[in-house]
Amino acid sequence: MADHGLRITRALARRFDGRSEASLHPDLRVFVSDLVRPYGLPLREDLLREGVGHSYEELAADLLREALAEDEPVDLLILAFDTPDVRPGAPSSLALSRSCPGTPLAFAVCDQGVAAAFTALRLAVDYHRTGSCRRAVVVLAEQTALHHEPAAPVSLPERHGVVVLVCEEAPGPDMAIHQIPGAGLSDAVVRDRATGLGPDPALVLGPGLAGADCPAAQPFTGAWAELAEQLPAWRAQGRPVLVADLDRRLGVLSTLTLP
Repeated sequence: MADHGLRITRALARRFDGRSEASLHPDLRVFVSDLVRPYGLPLREDLLREGVGHSYEELAADLLREALAEDEPVDLLILAFDTPDVRPGAPSSLALSRSCPGTPLAFAVCDQGVAAAFTALRLAVDYHRTGSCRRAVVVLAEQTALHHEPAAPVSLPERHGVVVLVCEEAPGPDMAIHQIPGAGLSDAVVRDRATGLGPDPALVLGPGLAGADCPAAQPFTGAWAELAEQLPAWRAQGRPVLVADLDRRLGVLSTLTLP
């Protein structure tokens, strides 16, 4: 409906230790070897030998069941991540859809750094506008292990982390997601968007922005975990919310505005 938009209504976050049995599966070595061979990058033999890392399906399934009641069918599930999963041969997004009520369309977004979370939310809004989606779930996940030497320095999380964002149809406008190329625009754009929200907006700045109050130990999920923790209080106070992050590798600034 034109007078109803999609927005984040609930959010849950968890951090985890431990490992998944999938981290010792021989298919992981085969996949990573094929992935890095054209680039001449060495494997992390120590991580492959020890079995380090966690499956996103295992990390997120219980949190999804906690976030959603049985009478809340989901129309769309999007898994977004930066660090690769340790089950490369299994579509974790499809597996996670079985942990949701309903039979949601499910797919994953990756290879966009921290911008992937915002892309997933933008796609959820676009799908809602087709009239086929009243409830969408965006799952953000990161695990600690990269099983090859990176071509350039990367930030890896200290712990496994998952955030579940439940997005539902509600009266009023859609949440607004903007993704802008050009790192030099970051400070000005964030200030302008915050000013336009009113006198006391709630700001969540990811680690890609200078002065960000976000746990750098969780580079992909940290800002969203902060949102999950603070959102109920901000809703009670009637404060609009701005989430922003800059992916310096891609040179893309992403912002989310919750009215």
